[in-house]
Amino acid sequence: MDVNQAKQEHLLALKVMRLTKPTLFTNLPVTCEDRDLPGDLFGQLMRQDPSTIKGAETLMLGEMLTLPQNFGNIFLGETFSSYISVHNDSSQVVKDILVKADLQTSSQRLNLSASNSAVAELKPECCIDDVIHHEVKEIGTHILVCAVSYTTQQGEKLYFRKFFKFQVLKPLDVKTKFYNAETDEVFLEAQIQNITTSPMFMEKVSLEPSMMYNVTELNTVTQADKGESTFGKMSYLQPMDTRQYLYCLKPKPEYAEKAGIIKGVTVIGKLDIVWKTNLGERGRLQTSQLQRMAPGYGDIRLSLDLIPDTVNLEEPFDIICKITNCSERTMDLVLEMCNTSSIHWCGISGRQLGKLSPGAFLSLPLTVLSSVQGLQSISGLRLTDTFLKRTYEYDDIAQVCVVCPFTSNEC
Repeated sequence: MDVNQAKQEHLLALKVMRLTKPTLFTNLPVTCEDRDLPGDLFGQLMRQDPSTIKGAETLMLGEMLTLPQNFGNIFLGETFSSYISVHNDSSQVVKDILVKADLQTSSQRLNLSASNSAVAELKPECCIDDVIHHEVKEIGTHILVCAVSYTTQQGEKLYFRKFFKFQVLKPLDVKTKFYNAETDEVFLEAQIQNITTSPMFMEKVSLEPSMMYNVTELNTVTQADKGESTFGKMSYLQPMDTRQYLYCLKPKPEYAEKAGIIKGVTVIGKLDIVWKTNLGERGRLQTSQLQRMAPGYGDIRLSLDLIPDTVNLEEPFDIICKITNCSERTMDLVLEMCNTSSIHWCGISGRQLGKLSPGAFLSLPLTVLSSVQGLQSISGLRLTDTFLKRTYEYDDIAQVCVVCPFTSNEC
């Protein structure tokens, strides 16, 4: 902390101290065997040391707490607290004392004073105390500006101030990845890394979705009807360690059928992260609104609402296709089914599906069979809009596992 003190002699003294949690006192135990020259001397000294635990003197941790000896580190999301004291060091009464505390950041100047009214008088050896709090929301250089103005007995108005400069560091590194499912579901993977030098207790990591989505956390495993965290019972994040959190977002029912709206939604929500460090020192971060790349469905979106996981070789099976008009115009659609080397469609190709309004959809049951074993891709569908004479082809719509119902020799 840098302090620039005015050279003029003043009747009042200003002292500023940062308020932080204490730390556990540690000592370095020194031991030896009884046959060594010191004998039991080291043991006696440790038993007489008031900082050691009785009966466990060789442990480094003691029963005492240590107040911070320096300014320490301040991390984004923590609450900066400071004690400000103005003491009358003179032998005369001082009047109209006004104490102001401002915090200057790279973008703004904040007034942290609890009261902006002046104190009428301050007698010798008396003081004015104040405690300020501020949740740090910016990284980089911060300057605490403490200013004091007062009037002497002779009516002279005096003024001085002190500057306390400190750096706000970044505690966490947050990276996000989005995965768009075949349906309108969106999966969010959040990677959170502790980039401080001390462990963190992760109290809460949650996703606050935007107004169009509901969110489901996928960070618990159900065992014996109880949900257990995938990270275990003790949710500690060691320095430089990283965790992955997974969330599933589904459109709310009132928006799920509006394909045009969901298609253009890029704002997903924001992460809310709460942690604790030394002796319960609490910190909280909220990310800005997370945005994804809008999926490119084109004018028509074709997806599968129903498809079996496993089917038998050369046996027909049913699927249900969902065709959604993502454009802003009405379409008149014709469906063509084209066979591939492994996939064969059952039914009439080139049938009329009728008109489809903007944002509307239709469910279409189809029958198909596979002539090749293994993992096969459902392909070969073609939609034509007769209004604009525009054709849309769909390959690799989904995959299905084809097995032989007989023994390997019979197949």
